[in-house]
Amino acid sequence: MAIESFSDFSLPFFVDLLKVAAIFVFLFFYTNGINQIFDIEIDKINKPHLPLASGVMDKTTATAIISASAIMVFAIVNNVGSSPLLWGSFLGFLISTAYSVNLPFLRWKKHEIGAALSIIIGRGVVLQISTFLHMQTFVFGRQINFSRPLILGTIVVSIFCTVVALFKDVPDIEGDKKFGIRSLAAILGPKKVFWICVCLLEMAYIFAIVFGATSSRPWSKLITILSHSVLALMLWKQSESINLKDKFSLQSFYMLIWKLLYAEYMLLPLVR
Repeated sequence: MAIESFSDFSLPFFVDLLKVAAIFVFLFFYTNGINQIFDIEIDKINKPHLPLASGVMDKTTATAIISASAIMVFAIVNNVGSSPLLWGSFLGFLISTAYSVNLPFLRWKKHEIGAALSIIIGRGVVLQISTFLHMQTFVFGRQINFSRPLILGTIVVSIFCTVVALFKDVPDIEGDKKFGIRSLAAILGPKKVFWICVCLLEMAYIFAIVFGATSSRPWSKLITILSHSVLALMLWKQSESINLKDKFSLQSFYMLIWKLLYAEYMLLPLVR
């Protein structure tokens, strides 16, 4: 999204892109790992196939993996020497820890607002803005400029993250209720949360279509409007076929949300 012309595609750009990818791959290892360590008993009910819940991996091994992942995050950041990446990865690390760790004032996932804000701020805001500013200022040496792709990306991805935060708990109501996790799905029930999520995503697509219509470049306008219209229609069609009483059907729809999110990441650089 920080690309402004074809001349920006250079070897230093791709090298830095790989470094950014490596940082966040290790950060996601840490995020998922620490969540599983503190959720073993819950996952035995909700996700018994996971390594720790199933007993395939022991807690000591998992702790070693997430510790090594955290070290790699900050080792690569230190090697790069970028301020945006430093504060972005540090905030991501803090939010991930606060979300999962069962200590006083932490374990934010126990409360619906804390869980949603953790995911929205971490993925929707921090990840987007820190990597964009790294590329714009550190790699390309430009002044800070919040471009159209970044504005649309931050808003739309934040909505997606809100949906992920809400919907991920729909298949997990049984375990969450047993262990005192106050998810919105446990409070309102799966049907209401399901349709809240569908409506939020459709709103995101409508916003993207309107935003795309204001573009001064015809090719960008056409791609943005057409692609988001197709995705919105596909989402609505899929939502009509979901069986809310079938856990596998719900899990399939949850994975569709992630696929739509990654499709959005591919479209955002074309917004101009």
